[in-house]
Amino acid sequence: MLQTPSVAAAPRISLIVPAFNEASYLERLLDSVDRARSLFASGPGAVEVVVADNASTDATAAIAGRRGCRVVGVAKRAIAAARNGGAAVARGEILAFTDADGRIHPRTFDAIETALARPRIVGGASGVTLERWSLGLALTYALFLPMVWATGFDTGVVFCRRRDFLAIGGYDESRLYGEDVAFLAQLARLGRRDGRRLLRLRGVRAVASTRKFDRHGDWHYFRTMPGLAWRMLFRRSAATEFAERYWYRPER
Repeated sequence: MLQTPSVAAAPRISLIVPAFNEASYLERLLDSVDRARSLFASGPGAVEVVVADNASTDATAAIAGRRGCRVVGVAKRAIAAARNGGAAVARGEILAFTDADGRIHPRTFDAIETALARPRIVGGASGVTLERWSLGLALTYALFLPMVWATGFDTGVVFCRRRDFLAIGGYDESRLYGEDVAFLAQLARLGRRDGRRLLRLRGVRAVASTRKFDRHGDWHYFRTMPGLAWRMLFRRSAATEFAERYWYRPER
């Protein structure tokens, strides 16, 4: 089980997990975090886990509390608000963010520590692999690779120093989608001012859930995302409605 860090010793890394009705998935994430903490060179007490409970109606908060996480309630239903709410109570000098339905690599924390020991790195991400594969999933994954290669923006476990998080104002809570890309863009812009850059970690990819594909079909990105792009350009209100249906009002 996760051990609660000593109050007297501030953790080095705070892992922040936004969560809405994640009782079915949170345990497996925390199992992977438990493993990564046990292997961290600085010791398990150097990592705290903050679960930002985004108005869940299931046992998410109870599970997180039982597993030794710090739990903070965030009423505003937006993943950006949940991430910011978790960061507000986090005590680590390094902030890391990951989704509640995935799993992290056992060497994640050492990789983050090593990356931010380099003064020229402003932050970055671990990248992801998928928990299962099919042709539709592989092509969807490949669809995003050119953007990742071109920008350095990735997903999985996203990390930065607390001072840089505060300098850019955290995540944009006005965004219901794309807030992660906007955050990394802001972080990259901040880094360029003094010659720092984003880093895509190697060899510590998180495992991303495929539950959206399980629910909507392995080819659904090719059916739905062109329409979302059109709405984003010409009907922003319709894009917001789509985002609320797809990300904020799923059946769980």
